[in-house]
Amino acid sequence: MKWYPWLSAPYRQILARYQQERGHHALLVHAHAGCGDASLFYAISRWLMCRQPQGSKSCGHCHSCQLMIAGNHPDFYQLEVEKGRSSLGVDAVRQVVEALYGHAQQGGAKVIWLANSELLTEQAANALLKTLEEPPEHTFFLLGCREPSRLLSTLRSRCLYWHLPAPDEQSGLYWLGQQGGQEPTAALTALRMHYGAPLAALELLEPARWAERNALCDGLQRAVVNQDFIALLPLISKDKDDAPLHWLLSLLTDALKWQQGAFAFAINQDKPELLQLLAAAFPAGTLHHQLHQWLDCRRQWREITGVNRELLLVNQLLNWESDTPDGRAHPWTL
Repeated sequence: MKWYPWLSAPYRQILARYQQERGHHALLVHAHAGCGDASLFYAISRWLMCRQPQGSKSCGHCHSCQLMIAGNHPDFYQLEVEKGRSSLGVDAVRQVVEALYGHAQQGGAKVIWLANSELLTEQAANALLKTLEEPPEHTFFLLGCREPSRLLSTLRSRCLYWHLPAPDEQSGLYWLGQQGGQEPTAALTALRMHYGAPLAALELLEPARWAERNALCDGLQRAVVNQDFIALLPLISKDKDDAPLHWLLSLLTDALKWQQGAFAFAINQDKPELLQLLAAAFPAGTLHHQLHQWLDCRRQWREITGVNRELLLVNQLLNWESDTPDGRAHPWTL
């Protein structure tokens, strides 16, 4: 598992609690995707399982460390969503919970790692809740989440909440620069697009992915000039991939920033001409209206099972074509 420089401080802070025997049995880490929280969880797990820790580091030599390195420690449980499913069901949770009440096979701690706790079904969350209330001895739960508000409040209340921030912008840019071949303005745009999360920014900067994003920007420019927004459909209709909607939303918010003379705070630093075009083509009322319409479109895309995504996008693009200058309702509004 790779390590990243911005994880060192929170790792030491969390470990200090366990070293002082004040560590909580259930740690809930809130982080944006791409901040490296998986590496943080793995490092904490290694330390908790190690039989001869050396300060804030696992020894790397004891039998527990060797099992962790090999990926087959019998007292380390990783709850994951089964392939093809979008949620984590109660059966998987019960199977792990039952194993926790036996003796640790290596005689040390037992660790349960759940990277995306929002994916628990309500039944699964309630099954886990009972164990969190009365955990077996020397058992630790490491839970990750992107949106804590989606968790049961009772589940959150049984955990120690820890926010893992992204590194500051300069540190993030420095790290991206070390990865090689990153044009500074593109790197800044990718970083801001992902709330400062360097790993997510690096993924966006992959040539094929960056080309998709640039194609959307070019397509939007043509759509505004030609007043043909339906032409954007193939650029934003990606199966189970709502990133193009996120890119589009960022351009709308940046156009509003441009109108207010706040380009320095814009996300898309590499597209000033497009932002200027959007800001000139649409009054603030229309931009605000479209922003809220597209936010609702993305919500439906994500949350409504079985929604016809192409029809949803076609409706919204037609809405945009006929939007009024003050953003009032128009014939295509659902």
